[in-house]
Amino acid sequence: MTDPILSVRDLAIAYRTGRKESVTAVSGVDLDLYEGQSLALVGESGCGKTTLGLGLLRLLPGLGEITSGSLTYRLKDGSTADLLKMKKEQLRRFRWNEAAMVFQGAMNAFNPVIRIGDHFADTLRDHAGGRKRWTRAAVEARAGELLETVRLDPDRVLQAYPHELSGGMKQRALIALAIALDPQVLVLDEPTTALDLLTQRSIVQQLHELRKKFGFTMVFITHDLGLAAELADRVATMYAGRIIETGSARDIFYGPKHPYTAGLINAVMPVKGDRPALESIPGYPPSLKSMPDGCAFNPRCAFATAECKRDRVPLELLTDRPQAMHHSVACLHHDQVILRRKENANV
Repeated sequence: MTDPILSVRDLAIAYRTGRKESVTAVSGVDLDLYEGQSLALVGESGCGKTTLGLGLLRLLPGLGEITSGSLTYRLKDGSTADLLKMKKEQLRRFRWNEAAMVFQGAMNAFNPVIRIGDHFADTLRDHAGGRKRWTRAAVEARAGELLETVRLDPDRVLQAYPHELSGGMKQRALIALAIALDPQVLVLDEPTTALDLLTQRSIVQQLHELRKKFGFTMVFITHDLGLAAELADRVATMYAGRIIETGSARDIFYGPKHPYTAGLINAVMPVKGDRPALESIPGYPPSLKSMPDGCAFNPRCAFATAECKRDRVPLELLTDRPQAMHHSVACLHHDQVILRRKENANV
């Protein structure tokens, strides 16, 4: 087993809410991402998925900051780098060259007054360096190659403004832009949000093809379990800013060990057979300003005991498989958790 391409240890991210006040949005995250792997981050809205994704590339907004932990990245040349110690210029070279992000909502990801071709020119020249190398002809050739890969017409798209493209076209153009410099890691934040089902299917198929062609490692942020089951090799469930279960896609969807993960799967309508009543998770996620003692899920959990309300449980390794495929869970009662509807493992 090779070393992970990205290693996250005890990562905590907070947002400032006042001069001397802040709220912790992500805490205690331990995560290893291996070369060629596809990892899905799943969970309810507000659980910290997007914040974690932005933190991995140090793209947090002005009020956000990484308060503790480490981010160790293996560069293309084989050396390792501590992302938290990188200066501004180093980060500029790192982004798009080593790791890139497809942001949530292609409608807002492009500058509305700049043509798509100029977005490619700015990215290639500013992040790859060498403005003389990236002449207009070189930019158009590279952008045209990538746009054709995602089944877009370069002659039309490069001269278009973002508002002249449909939602699906903008999403595919954004994916092409993200892989322009052959990054090792691609972080995608809800890349199919607000798209119709047929366009979603097209985007998913193209992501499969792009991974096969370019070989990048992928972090896929979603609340859609169907997409996670289709795209991911591994799945990490987040709740209230913490990762509470990780495992292979098969482990998670056929044998979840955290009550919250099982609840998410049981809440999905089965794709075949009868249509039983959906089994929703009772209650609401906790406020990040007033987290419950112990396990954050205990107020909503049918298995909660006094110990769950007293102690916060760390991730416990359940299998002795290689690290890239291990199954871990943060639950004292993981041996009692079962799927109520086994057919929902086929989400």
